[in-house]
Amino acid sequence: MGTEEGRLARAAEGGDAAGVARLLAEGAQVDDPNPSSWRTPLDLAVHHGHLDVVRLLIHAGTDLAQRVGEYHETSPLCLAAMRGHADIAEALLDAGVHPDALDRMGQPPLVLAATSMPEGHPRTVDLLLDRGADIEATLRDRTALGWAACFGHPRMVGHLLARGATPTPQALACAGRHTERDREAYPRIAEALRAADAGAP
Repeated sequence: MGTEEGRLARAAEGGDAAGVARLLAEGAQVDDPNPSSWRTPLDLAVHHGHLDVVRLLIHAGTDLAQRVGEYHETSPLCLAAMRGHADIAEALLDAGVHPDALDRMGQPPLVLAATSMPEGHPRTVDLLLDRGADIEATLRDRTALGWAACFGHPRMVGHLLARGATPTPQALACAGRHTERDREAYPRIAEALRAADAGAP
């Protein structure tokens, strides 16, 4: 059941919860990687959105602070946030992972949840915020709102503003710089930022 076979990792990747449970009961090491990719069972289960498998691995004592991703560049929570797997993010938070825990590249989960897809992952954003994530956490001096504004995501900008994000001059300037790139999205973002700033106490 060792690393050389990678059976547990393959079962986790395929979402085979029964197989994962059986292999763990037989003595498989919970964090043994797949030898072809060196990605662990938790890494692969989070990546593919297999909630039942993630829960089994958490119960078996998997390392929740391990490095995951193709280049071991991120964390389980950040990977779940980036892929919009809100239920898995919730399971990781329930297991004690801090909602603001940065990955190896210094990325906060909230920024990844807000910007990884064209309109982000609102459900995951709300989960993180409801569980105490700092809405003003930064990546390279920009908040989740600032990155959403720069990437041209008007719905996520509106969502973050509704959740209390601060409309910074930096976010407005970034939207203005990119207006030529998208004459619909960026003016909408600038308008929302101006309106929120005007309505601030």
